[in-house]
Amino acid sequence: MHMNRAWIAARIPHRDRMCLLDEVIGFDARGLRCRTGTHREPDNPLRSHGRLGVACGIEYAAQAMALHAALSTAAQITSGATVRVGLLAGVRDVRPRVLRLDDIESDLICEVSQVAADGFSALYEFELRDEERTLLSGRASVVLNAGGKLGL
Repeated sequence: MHMNRAWIAARIPHRDRMCLLDEVIGFDARGLRCRTGTHREPDNPLRSHGRLGVACGIEYAAQAMALHAALSTAAQITSGATVRVGLLAGVRDVRPRVLRLDDIESDLICEVSQVAADGFSALYEFELRDEERTLLSGRASVVLNAGGKLGL
């Protein structure tokens, strides 16, 4: 099964241009790794004044976390159940290593690893990379069932 942008958009609450991930390249119970080239698109919805600042990488990571949660509950989705909606509650230890993302020529690799989860919240570590280096890293907490349920 090829997990491309259309497949991803059907499983997270981000639609159309706001779906920033192009492809899942790895998934297991602990984490997810995906690839994207949307940072180079001139109509990227996160651009401001013609630029895509590195802090926007947090949204890329948040979408990867949402996708990891959706894939982790795939059996429930198949059975017709609803997926809990998560809310990014906070980020910590964010370490930007560049100023912007739109001038990165290669695709971006976003990797998220679930550190802990208890059914009500989850803690993830994230890293956004290009071909050679880490561009942004940090930790994020997600509150589950924050806004009701999303039927998929």
